[in-house]
Amino acid sequence: MVQDGYEGDSLMALTDKEFNNDNHSYELIEKLEKDRAWILEELDKGAWPDLRVELASLERELGQILIRAKEQLDDSIKGK
Repeated sequence: MVQDGYEGDSLMALTDKEFNNDNHSYELIEKLEKDRAWILEELDKGAWPDLRVELASLERELGQILIRAKEQLDDSIKGK
């Protein structure tokens, strides 16, 4: 899909309807969790040695954000 010049899995390519879809939100969280796992795997392999500390910190923060996002999504669905 192309939206305003953006395509593919980019958040910018999403329509408002897709962005507000609960199933899509879970899919997005899952994609971000896979990306986070890939970053961690690459760091463990020694990638980006100059940025290791900063990227490891960002990876941990992203993990915490994703946990909170999933919990909030679960709570909002239960409340419907």
